Amino acid sequence: MSRILCRTDLLSALKSFCRNYGAVGIRGSPHALPPYPRKVKIVEVGPRDGLQNEKTLVPTNVKIELINKLAKAGHRAVEVTSFVSPKWVPQMADHMEVMQGIQRLSGVSYPVLTPNLKGFEAAAGCEEVAIFGAASESFSQKNINCSIMESLKRFEAVVEAAKARGVRVRGYVSCVCGCPYEGPVDPRTVAQVAHTMYEMGCYEISLGDTIGVGTPGSIRHMLEEVLKVLPADVLAIHCHDTYGQALPNILTALQMGVSVVDASVAGLGGCPYAKGASGNVATEDVVYMLNGLQIETGVDLDKLIEAGNYICKVLNRQNMSKVSCAKTKGG
Repeated sequence: MSRILCRTDLLSALKSFCRNYGAVGIRGSPHALPPYPRKVKIVEVGPRDGLQNEKTLVPTNVKIELINKLAKAGHRAVEVTSFVSPKWVPQMADHMEVMQGIQRLSGVSYPVLTPNLKGFEAAAGCEEVAIFGAASESFSQKNINCSIMESLKRFEAVVEAAKARGVRVRGYVSCVCGCPYEGPVDPRTVAQVAHTMYEMGCYEISLGDTIGVGTPGSIRHMLEEVLKVLPADVLAIHCHDTYGQALPNILTALQMGVSVVDASVAGLGGCPYAKGASGNVATEDVVYMLNGLQIETGVDLDKLIEAGNYICKVLNRQNMSKVSCAKTKGG
């Protein structure tokens, strides 16, 4: 015969549970979940990383309108374009026209990708640039036609030129969990490349799961190695959602002290060197998750959804954000 718990028994059982499993808000529990950051900066990469692999050329005025919409939605950082050869990335051939056409809002950073000194010189006037390395030798050769060490040497010239002009430099490390050619990547290599780029002069290092093979376990293992050589406040996480792991991977990074997240409106993008890489995590989905955790982003979700639907309509493609699709269908 089952015994009905009295109020005293119930309180006693609840206290025991809290002691053993660390309920939220119980101080001093050995099992309590790590605290999340109160604020998270989202770096919107849709206009650059999201659009660069689109086969159909996107009109310059559309790119400008998208960037303006994203800035007005509350983003503090919108990656605008890439100063690379049109031969390799035709979609970014209008980089100068885009930079000149956008409406610059106070408090918003508009970084551009400059993988070499020639690109940096072409981007004269930009206040922030980014360099793009890899933790995989094979991927580095396929992506930028040089070894990891050669790429780092190439970046030194960009960083030195940027320092001389007071331009901030952000560093990307791709393939931090896996490579389409080599498979799993050694977290110690990721840590070494990230540390080298930081020592070189990058103020922030974005760790990219380029092909989306990471899981909370591999992300944690990778970050444990990186955090041995760099503080969490100089790191960002950049996840692709190929296997549907992007949000839990971001959550893992937040629990480990990372407070900067790269994301792409409507889930635009993908990796041309990785079969099945479905694209960046959708910014709308990240913002919705962070809102639910009461973490400040400064981003207006409704305006963000509007921007995503705008570019998807122009591209005549499906919006990959589950939040956007759900809220749009719901009226």
